[in-house]
Amino acid sequence: MPAPTDEVPEPAARGGRRRLRSTAVTLALGGILFTVGALGLAPQQTPTPTAASGPDAPHAKDPTEALRTRVRRLPADPDGWSSLGMAYVQQARSTADAATYERARTALRKSLALQPAGNFAAEIGMGALESARHSFSEALTWAQRATADNPYSAPAQGVLADALTQLGRYVDSYAAVQRMTDLRPDSSALARASYTWELRGDTARARDLMNKSLQAAGTPADKAFALTHLATLALETGDPRTALRLAGTGLAALPGDAALLEARARAHTALGDTRQAVTDFTAAVAAAPLPQYLLGLGDLQRSLGHRAEAEEQYDVLRAQETLRKASGGVPDADAVLFEADHGSPRTAVAMGRAALRQRPFIAVHDAYAWALHRAGRDAEAVEQADLALALGTMSAPFRYHRALINQALGRTEAARTDLRLALETDPHFHPVDAPRARTALSRIETVR
Repeated sequence: MPAPTDEVPEPAARGGRRRLRSTAVTLALGGILFTVGALGLAPQQTPTPTAASGPDAPHAKDPTEALRTRVRRLPADPDGWSSLGMAYVQQARSTADAATYERARTALRKSLALQPAGNFAAEIGMGALESARHSFSEALTWAQRATADNPYSAPAQGVLADALTQLGRYVDSYAAVQRMTDLRPDSSALARASYTWELRGDTARARDLMNKSLQAAGTPADKAFALTHLATLALETGDPRTALRLAGTGLAALPGDAALLEARARAHTALGDTRQAVTDFTAAVAAAPLPQYLLGLGDLQRSLGHRAEAEEQYDVLRAQETLRKASGGVPDADAVLFEADHGSPRTAVAMGRAALRQRPFIAVHDAYAWALHRAGRDAEAVEQADLALALGTMSAPFRYHRALINQALGRTEAARTDLRLALETDPHFHPVDAPRARTALSRIETVR
């Protein structure tokens, strides 16, 4: 099977044609973002909620208001309910609000009740909702229904690709991305194509395709999304100055965006401006208290010796984990890593095993590997660490984790290789672990 988008068609001219929002599942989030206009169901002017324009912002207009008015006026319209459901999915991804996810589910189910057969728009929405909630098997089922009902829907292929990726079915996901790109080579398809190459370690091709996604972006939110991922690619290849510039450009287009604030915080950290990094991370957490932002801020404060401030973020993570357990949700990779380092390694192993059953994705293999290492089970850990790097992904944290596992197993040369590759890839990959990696490498090379 050919690799996807090796030669990607140029995006179609903009004109009056509606476009999908940029979307790609990243290693930290695995998330899905759409506008309801992507499905051709609602006016494109529905804005994306952010810290600056979200429902809790001063004088902000609720982005679902027009759609709620529509379903009140036309309560038997399945398209109106699916549009509202998709808008709620988008809002929930921005605010991390569980209640908004439930509103999305209610609206989408209403659409499906009104039109049980052939309602591919609501099926796409349900797939997006389940992916956003990390229920990827359910997302796959909905995506398969949507693609069966409408084989020519690019958004349906996108939801299918995202679910397949997170379920570890990478070759199948590449094929779905290729079909999506063939159907409609817009910003969203190009972003997903970029991610397929990022997964396999071809960051040059990933960057080229994400730049094409940026060029094809039709809204400030689309542009901000592409700039976030370009900044992340720059960070993860050791270029924080470029990341800082790109994140700043994105924030000019979409002020207060949490993902861009996180990218800028990481760039400031790498460049030594930790005060501004704390400010940006704090703003990101305020906009969307997602685990990766909380953990990022906590670890930065920890690296600065601010233990009380770090514990404030860690306490929120612990509270989120308590809520997850109560609701029966699946732990994500950040939760497993946090438990391994700040809680019980044995519990982290159980969490990692449960996460892997639901989501056999490379980031989960890495987190499970680290949990096993922290629990002293390095022979098992190295197998998981190898799986995390099996695609060739350029990940300094993955390399660092495998290095310490190999070091514990007495495989000094393998540890040295991974430590060098981690630091060559991104010398500032983590405020605590990157200095530890340099220390570990120095000790190995001193002995030699």
